[in-house]
Amino acid sequence: MRILFIGDIVGSGGRRMLRQDLAELKRQHQIDMCLANVENAAAGMGLTAALAQEIREAGVDLMTLGNHSWARQELLDTIDRIPGLVRPINGPSSWPGRGHLLYNHPLGQVLLINLLGRVFMDPVDDPFAAVDRVLEEVPDSAQNRIVIVDFHAEATSEKNAMAWYLDGRATLVAGTHTHVQTADERILDQGTAFITDVGMTGPVNGVIGMDKATSLRRFVDHLPTRYQMAQGPSALCAVVVDADEKTGRARRIERIRIEE
Repeated sequence: MRILFIGDIVGSGGRRMLRQDLAELKRQHQIDMCLANVENAAAGMGLTAALAQEIREAGVDLMTLGNHSWARQELLDTIDRIPGLVRPINGPSSWPGRGHLLYNHPLGQVLLINLLGRVFMDPVDDPFAAVDRVLEEVPDSAQNRIVIVDFHAEATSEKNAMAWYLDGRATLVAGTHTHVQTADERILDQGTAFITDVGMTGPVNGVIGMDKATSLRRFVDHLPTRYQMAQGPSALCAVVVDADEKTGRARRIERIRIEE
């Protein structure tokens, strides 16, 4: 199975990249399944049901969220009706939606898990214990199939630790959240593909997708300002993973970056 995982889609620029490039990217790499982190799809923060549908129509099969999951109030009421969408599993029990799903792909079952990190992030439950609980709960028939984990975390050390913790139990551990693609994609000892951060799909002439001037006001002047989306060209960041659907082991991981 060839899996395409797209890094954090940011605003209209990121969605434009999907419309422009995703179909050809999937054709070139003979992709069987496409996933994307969509927590910043709505003007840089949050998601709506209409945008989730737009992203699915562009060719994304499954979607993950993150610490900005509830930036758009309407998602609280609509998340349970959006197919193929998961939110972080280790948030408060009051959160609607689901933190993992078992997806029946023609090539076999795919278990998708979304996690939040705890280092330099708002308090959440232990992601290591949370992922263990999910892996223990899934049916035995899925244990040797594809397992994909989106670890939405700030600290590179925490992401690396999670990858080693899941080595041999996950097909792919994809780090998201920092919006900067890292050049450390690799296959770990027991067959788990890993990258510290898949990167951002969105505007490149800004500060991780946000307007330069408003970001500099915060960093230089230490004054509050409302974040605004950066304008101009965008890039699409992703990884392609070649996996054995019978064993759940990854054979190869390739980093992708396409610029307008």
